[in-house]
Amino acid sequence: MMTVRDLMETEVVTLNSTDNLSLADDIMRLGRIRHLPVVSGKRLVGIVSQRDLFRAAISSVLRLRPKAERDWLLKIHVSEVMTHPVATVAPDSSVRSAATLMIDKQIGCLPVVEGSDLVGLLTESACMRYLCRLLDLSDVKSHLPEVSEPD
Repeated sequence: MMTVRDLMETEVVTLNSTDNLSLADDIMRLGRIRHLPVVSGKRLVGIVSQRDLFRAAISSVLRLRPKAERDWLLKIHVSEVMTHPVATVAPDSSVRSAATLMIDKQIGCLPVVEGSDLVGLLTESACMRYLCRLLDLSDVKSHLPEVSEPD
């Protein structure tokens, strides 16, 4: 059985709840990251997504210039917009159960925790890469000749 540990990212960029949204925005843009777990030490306390940033950024409504938007985001702490409590998964959970949870909750990633400590992140991209590998194997298998059982 494939487990979350087999697919999870272990080098995870994180935020602290006292960080401002400008930092979160910079990290997401520069790193092309869509989700940032929020930690206190190693303990997971929340998560911030691009969607949370979009909700907090009023620039699209007020037509703020980039400098004004940045000044606005500097005033908002991560703790004000982060999602908490967070749906999480254990490293030894099956990929199937994790993917089902992501589908049911309509979320793009799951922080992986041991106890309350963040140890990784399972993303929908990692799940899609895994699906592609399975489909490749299925294609190869479909072209193999059938082997009959010996009598």
